Amino acid sequence: MSNITMTRDTMTARKAMIDSQLRTSGVNEEFVLARMMAVPRENFLPKDKAGLAYIDRSITLDGKRGAGVQLASPLFYGKLLLEAAPTPSDRVLVIEGGTGYLAELLRPLVAEVTTVSASDAAQGNLPKGSFSLILIDGAIEALPQPIADALEDGGSIVTGLLLRKVTRLASSRKIAGHVALQPVEDLGIPVLRDFDVPTKWTF
Repeated sequence: MSNITMTRDTMTARKAMIDSQLRTSGVNEEFVLARMMAVPRENFLPKDKAGLAYIDRSITLDGKRGAGVQLASPLFYGKLLLEAAPTPSDRVLVIEGGTGYLAELLRPLVAEVTTVSASDAAQGNLPKGSFSLILIDGAIEALPQPIADALEDGGSIVTGLLLRKVTRLASSRKIAGHVALQPVEDLGIPVLRDFDVPTKWTF
């Protein structure tokens, strides 16, 4: 198969993703659709998984990038960007799910993108400075205080949230130093286990 044919095939798959997964679920904003059309999802997957790039669910990666890493569904990223509504002046912190896809979607839309791994973020090892927008590439059970502290007052955070074994898109604006994540809608989202709350034993 030639590269030209492969490019045409993936462009067709991306358009089908937009028409059948995003638009039908209420994601119609042009900036979201343009970025998801421009960024090839297959570039963020191992070669043996590239053919799955545009399915309507998350894809687990294997190999050198680590077992258990997942590229979330297109709908998660569409809804995440829609809820975040990034602006050209935003300084964004992306807490990575392990693929780099979300950061690439964002780069042309904002002033600056800084990334940190989920494991480092969960332990409070964050880049210095404050951010006007924080996006988490997966669902978390609890938001560590250092992440809330890294968000500037008036800034926004958008993430997946695991509540009673159900994943939901959630967001919050930081007001008077306080962040309180509010569910937006139920959505299938890979869970970032670094953020699990330790189990408490009861007797």
